[in-house]
Amino acid sequence: MSVDPTANIHPSAVIEPGATIGAGASVGAFTLVGSDVVLAADVDVRSHVVLTGDTQIGEGTVIFPFASIGEVPQDLKFAGERTRLRVGRRNRIREHVTMNAGTAHGGGETVVGDDGLFMAGCHIAHDCRIGDRVIVVNQSAVAGHCLLEDDVIVGGLSGIHQWVRIGQGAIIGALSMVTNDVVPYGLVTGPRAELDGLNLVGLKRKGVARSDIQALRVALLTLKQGEGTFLERARRLGAETDSEYVHRMVTFITGASDRSFLVPK
Repeated sequence: MSVDPTANIHPSAVIEPGATIGAGASVGAFTLVGSDVVLAADVDVRSHVVLTGDTQIGEGTVIFPFASIGEVPQDLKFAGERTRLRVGRRNRIREHVTMNAGTAHGGGETVVGDDGLFMAGCHIAHDCRIGDRVIVVNQSAVAGHCLLEDDVIVGGLSGIHQWVRIGQGAIIGALSMVTNDVVPYGLVTGPRAELDGLNLVGLKRKGVARSDIQALRVALLTLKQGEGTFLERARRLGAETDSEYVHRMVTFITGASDRSFLVPK
């Protein structure tokens, strides 16, 4: 066990031999820190948290009561192999959040980026790749092997089907079931989710130029109404546009995926 002398450990916390706790970190009452857990500097773990498995938590992350971080995946194919969870810096992981380690057949690792907000009761499943500044709202579930790129927002009580990719800056409305890939900057709504336009609020908040927003609007219209298949229309867009945002959308669409796309209504 390696506990920095500046760390603050509540007397009732259980720190298993082998755990590493960095400078300025704190561990609250009745929290369990497993033998293969690494807490970086200034991590703040509140009371009644379970941290287990081969799990690393990045600097400045805060974990609220009753979260379960690094437990084995909810996958019947899991046979006890050693897999990992890697959580980045400055995340806010709220009450009752669950984040599972990876599986051998899925790459062995679940990865969460920096500066995310994971609200009460949400779930990040095995082998997910979660980007930076992602927000997952209360009681939403991200199933195994999903990719959420930077700046994605998943609304409350939503479900993301396994293997789905959600592109950068997209927003998923509350109470949505997302079964197909979502293009970058897309706006998705409905119980059986449909692509309903662009995440205009998010684009404007990030200061995206009006010309780029207009280019994205034209791109969505082309994807909806142009000639050829969805993939063929996307490839033509890439050859015809100068917008980096449209190019990012095209690169995402033409990338490897096991699922089809939600397309504009």
